[in-house]
Parts: sequence; structure tokens; C-alpha cells
Amino acid sequence: MAKKRTVQHISSKKRSRPKVKFNFGVLVVIFILSFASCFGLYMFAANTSDDFLTDETKNKTVVQKQPEADVSGDQAAGDNIIPGGETPAPVTVVNPVPQSEAVDASYFDSCCLVTDSTLLKMGDHTSFDDVIGSVELNAAGCRNVQVDSDYGTIKIYEIIQFKKPAIMYIMLGSDIGTSSVDDMISSYTSLVNDLHDYLPDTKIYVMQLPPVIYDTETVTNDLINQYNSRILDMAKSAGVYCIDTNTALKSTAEGRLADEYWDSEAGSLSEAAYKKISDYIRTHTVS
Repeated sequence: MAKKRTVQHISSKKRSRPKVKFNFGVLVVIFILSFASCFGLYMFAANTSDDFLTDETKNKTVVQKQPEADVSGDQAAGDNIIPGGETPAPVTVVNPVPQSEAVDASYFDSCCLVTDSTLLKMGDHTSFDDVIGSVELNAAGCRNVQVDSDYGTIKIYEIIQFKKPAIMYIMLGSDIGTSSVDDMISSYTSLVNDLHDYLPDTKIYVMQLPPVIYDTETVTNDLINQYNSRILDMAKSAGVYCIDTNTALKSTAEGRLADEYWDSEAGSLSEAAYKKISDYIRTHTVS
């Protein structure tokens, strides 16, 4: 007897399933409840156990800030510390620069001179060949007056940016008696500070103005002495060097420019004066 087959008929229509909708609000509520539960348990444990905070931090490393070393004298707080605990000796600027052992004339190979008409002929009479300046340049206008150079007709500060000299000497003050001392010192100080900030490793020497052979209505040796005193204060404030080229050329008996250092025909410093200044520079240097 043949087996009876059971035939199932599958409907061509798919049975619809209930759709599951995602509710974001429910998820937020679950998160808030979970956070509140955990926070409540944490606060309960913290208030019931005296050692709870100790246990929480016992495995953490605490780094204590070491007290800063005392800074004394002229040493700045930001000075570097040499490995081994030693600190570098602070650089002490003594002004006016005291007499030192004479350096060789080749010393001037590393130097440049910025000046107005006062020492413009320095290169003609000494080994100091690199002279930057003009008769138009002066103390009051030292930041604005342009002078001719190998880099074009530009300002003193811009020339020095190109040259980057190892040693620099500056003498400005040809406008003494025509410009106010306050204006002269203000511009002069700004120039020196700008140069010192841009070239901190360059040794900068400001030179005191020479005396005059005789007083006039506008220029007197007393006025020059006042100006030079301000120059000295400026050098101390800026942290640069100052050399007393005024005393080097002065007659000790009369307190004015010595006769041998004045060329009456040219109406300017004599060749002997330039050589005296050159020798004075060589015997007043800082190593």
C-alpha cells in the first residue's frame, strides 16, 4: 500500500513581522539611572569608609615641585644651570671700562664703528677701517637718518642687521648744543637697546664725546660732561660697555681738549687725536 504524501502549500505572501522601534529617549533615561546609581554607591562608600580616599590614591605617584634656588647678585632668574649643580658666573659689566693689557692692532679686524662727523675720519688715520656713518647722522636722528653703505642707503640699525659684527663701537653727539640732551639720549638709548636685543653676543661699546678746545655760546665742556654722564648711565642700564674717550683727550690742567688733539686749520680733531683714541680702545677692552 503506497504511503500517503502530505503536500504543504506555501503562500506567496510573506507573513509580516512586528517592527522594533529604537527609542533614543529610553537609552538616555537608562544612562542617567546607571550614572546616578554608581555615583550614589561611590558617595556611600566614601562617607562610610575612612580609608576610602587613601585607597584610591595609594597607587598614584605624586610629583612635588622642587623649590627654586635663591638668585642673588646680577644673576637673572632664567640663567641656565650647568650639569652637576653649578651655575654659570654672571657677566659683570664694569663701566667705564678699566685699563687692560693692550690688544694687537688686528683687533680692529673684528670691529666696526658707528659715528657721526665726530670720528668720521677714523679710518683715514688708524687701523679702524670699518667706519659707518655720515655728517648728517647724529644722536637725535640715529634711528631715522639713512647713510650710504654696501647694502644701500639705509638706516644704521638695518646696516648692523646685515653686518652682524662681533664688536661694535658707537660715538654719536655731533648735534650737542643744537638738539636737546633729552632727545639725543632718548634716540641713542633706543638704538643701543635695539642693537643689543638683536645681537646679544656682540660686544657693544659706547664712547663718550670728546671735549672741545674752547667753549662757545651753544657748546661747552660742562654741557658735554652732562651728556657723557647720561651716556654712562645709558650703558649701565642697557648692559653694554662704555669707554671714557673724553678723559683720554682732555687736558688735565684746563679741563678742555688738549692742544695737540686739535687741528685749527681743519677745525676738527687732529691726527694725533685719532691715534690716541685708537690706542685708548686697544688698552680698554673686555675679554
